[in-house]
Amino acid sequence: MIYFRGCLSREKLKKIPEATEQLLKIAGIDYKILDNEGCCGSVLLRTGFYDDALQVMRDTLNDLKGEKVLVSCAGCYRTFKQDYPEIFGEKVDVIHTSQLFHELIKEGKIKPEETQEKVTYHDPCHLGRHMGEYRIPRQVISHNAKLVEMKHNHEKSRCCGAGGGVRSAFPELSKEIGRIRLDEAKDTLARCLITCCPFCISNLEFAQENSVVNEINIMDLSQFLLRRLSHE
Repeated sequence: MIYFRGCLSREKLKKIPEATEQLLKIAGIDYKILDNEGCCGSVLLRTGFYDDALQVMRDTLNDLKGEKVLVSCAGCYRTFKQDYPEIFGEKVDVIHTSQLFHELIKEGKIKPEETQEKVTYHDPCHLGRHMGEYRIPRQVISHNAKLVEMKHNHEKSRCCGAGGGVRSAFPELSKEIGRIRLDEAKDTLARCLITCCPFCISNLEFAQENSVVNEINIMDLSQFLLRRLSHE
């Protein structure tokens, strides 16, 4: 299996792949990382650079060589799962980390400690509304803590503000959208906000910059699971 870390996690949010790799090693999962990992092409596609996206995607498809692919990023998941088959007519055997973690917990290969910590979950647009995956991340969290939903959740979840190039083109708008989502999270009285997308984490942390009141701990599901893991 190839663990495709994704651009943002690989270059900036390195704690996500670090936590994921620790979990894979604890579970005894054989995997490899591409020496010159490229990009899935998601951002180029969403922002209208179609020809550039196709070139990047062709190179990445060749690198994957038909192997099973594990991804941390919701955008990578949607792109491999939906866009590659639609554009190239070739399926990619892709699984999101939340889905793999769920399987490993069921098989007893990782054993999270049960706690009463109160946490909330943010649905990434690409994983939720685009691909319909709402249940599995919540089941993984429920093995670890008490999940308290925000007012807007599942298909009605608010966006973090990072998608579609908004963060790059309209950073202040992106930050305000993130602040609105953070206010919902804080209303749950949870001290931890979990999500499954590095873009969501990046923008929610951006929205929380310079805040000195009611800060909430924002982390990827892999980081949260590793923190709660009990293993022999």
